[in-house]
Amino acid sequence: MNRKQLTGIFNNSRNRKIIIAGDLMLDRYLFGDVSRISPEAPVPVFDIRKNEFRLGGAANVAYNIKTLGSDPFLIGVTGDDAESELLKYSLSNIGIGTDGIISEAGRPTTSKSRIISESHHLLRIDSESKEDVSEESQKKILTLLNDHAEKNSIVILQDYNKGVLTKELIRKISSLSVKKNFKVLVDPKFDNFFEFRNAFIFKPNRKELEDSFGIKIKDLDYLDEIAAKLMKKISCSNIIFTLGEQGMMIYESVNGKLKKEKISTKARKVADVSGAGDTVISTIAVCLSGGASVHDAAVISNYAAGLVVQEVGIVPVFKNELIKNILSKEK
Repeated sequence: MNRKQLTGIFNNSRNRKIIIAGDLMLDRYLFGDVSRISPEAPVPVFDIRKNEFRLGGAANVAYNIKTLGSDPFLIGVTGDDAESELLKYSLSNIGIGTDGIISEAGRPTTSKSRIISESHHLLRIDSESKEDVSEESQKKILTLLNDHAEKNSIVILQDYNKGVLTKELIRKISSLSVKKNFKVLVDPKFDNFFEFRNAFIFKPNRKELEDSFGIKIKDLDYLDEIAAKLMKKISCSNIIFTLGEQGMMIYESVNGKLKKEKISTKARKVADVSGAGDTVISTIAVCLSGGASVHDAAVISNYAAGLVVQEVGIVPVFKNELIKNILSKEK
């Protein structure tokens, strides 16, 4: 892939609106040191040196889309609490609108606090609800999608099983995508795995695949059979399996036949895989909006994932850094 191709894709995707609907999260990182045991109980004492808030879940996807040069429109649900205000402030501070965020009283905003010492995760504390959002919130989400998605729009459904993408809502979004002819990209989780129908791209990782099919994947050749079954079951156009250190496997439906290709991982070192899936789906979306093929979008997203897993915590990928990294490897 040469500079002209890359810059052409990202120039074409500049300021293109990409819609993200799904579970919003606020990630808190507590960085510090453990050097003693508490005199009160036999537990380590964690001394905080730095406290950071970062965007997680669908919000992190929106952030990546922003740093890659496109225009994210974010749809999701938070609680009516301090974490919601922090999340909205963080989004507004980087130029991402919050008009698509719906607040539900009595529901906690999904937040995750990670305790980190010397690049090691010691503990994670979660605050969340996995109950389905209200019918009123679901109606609002569908209305927002109907108002903002047009023919050939790209819509990412980012599911973390936190109750925003309910089974009923997923079915209605699928019907709407057929009616309005927009492209749906799905990042699934276990609970709703087989609910997403008519997607343009379906992107599960190895664990999601194994959990949903009740299998253990030891031989990558077995993926051919799974891909064929999955494509038939959910009527999707393309499947991208993300396989960690084994890279990606792409399956495209071409003239009724499955065309496959394996892409090797581009990570030089892995410090933290948090948010890598968000990076992949957001990069694919941006590249598709810039006219890239599914294959080229996946290749570029693989480079993007290789960059972010080298950092501790959830971080975005930046367009110029990504282009520079790809060109240095493609020489």
